[in-house]
Amino acid sequence: MTKEQQALPNPDANAPSGRWKWYAFAALVALMLLCGGVTWWLMLPTTPTARIRDIVIIFLALVGFLTSIALVVLLAQLAVLIHMLHEELKPILHSTQETVSTVQGTVNFVSKHVAEPVIKVSKYVAMARAVAAVLRSRSRRR
Repeated sequence: MTKEQQALPNPDANAPSGRWKWYAFAALVALMLLCGGVTWWLMLPTTPTARIRDIVIIFLALVGFLTSIALVVLLAQLAVLIHMLHEELKPILHSTQETVSTVQGTVNFVSKHVAEPVIKVSKYVAMARAVAAVLRSRSRRR
């Protein structure tokens, strides 16, 4: 094998294996068995379903309370972010407008005082070359 062949990655080494499909299938079967077992246990006459119901209600209330707190914190952070962007963007936009007007003035100045004279000189040089070429061609004919 050459060094180039050794440096190339093996396409089979990076190919995804089908194991994750089996793991996903096994996890799905385990979840279904767990749900079935819990359902069967809850259907037994000796199961304290009222107590379990109360615990689940308390758990859901706590989750709702924590979610509400997280939402309030998120809204407060969003308000701070909007305020910060508002305060930071105004100076940036003002500075950008000043820069654009300065660049526009510079472009106008360069166009008027540099580009136009260079174009005029180039025009006269081209005219002089054309006249010289015509005069050379006439002098060669004679």
